[in-house]
Amino acid sequence: MDMHTGLEQKFARLGDDLTVTDGTRIEGYASYFGKCDQGGDVVVRGAYAKSLARLKREARQVKMLWQHDPAQPIGIWDEVREDSRGLYVKGCLLDSVGRGREAAALIGAGAIDGLSIGYRTVRAAKNDKGQRLLSELELWEVSLVTFPMLPSARIGAKGESLNGADLRELAAAFDGARRELARMT
Repeated sequence: MDMHTGLEQKFARLGDDLTVTDGTRIEGYASYFGKCDQGGDVVVRGAYAKSLARLKREARQVKMLWQHDPAQPIGIWDEVREDSRGLYVKGCLLDSVGRGREAAALIGAGAIDGLSIGYRTVRAAKNDKGQRLLSELELWEVSLVTFPMLPSARIGAKGESLNGADLRELAAAFDGARRELARMT
């Protein structure tokens, strides 16, 4: 649980189902139903339904953040919905935002391959295997992250090779991530 916001976080690797086109458009799954993550949690089909309906009624959107940092929005999720597999997201990284450009470069290079949801648990129960079954979640955000908890999926990226400017930007992003990790520990 994130002590600063009170939100829990659930990580998933960007899967083969996630694609990046023209460097800014991304789509794929932020969460899969029925898969046990490294924390022993399993999201149950329908867990996001009430939260997504409430967001729609209130004309609010799920936020796209960088590494769960509420001070660093990097894009917009145009579509967030449940289907039979999990929580599908489709959106656009903002190339007018520095971190949005960095995220696109990092995804294109294969350096970032994780998505993570920020949520509050509304209803959960333990099963006979000791796993926590998450049956209702209040979804707040979906972040691009470095370290995922659901390692079963892989990223699929479509893009151009990196040039010198992209490599300098990539190095700056790694330096920033290193400083963030040092600050957190």
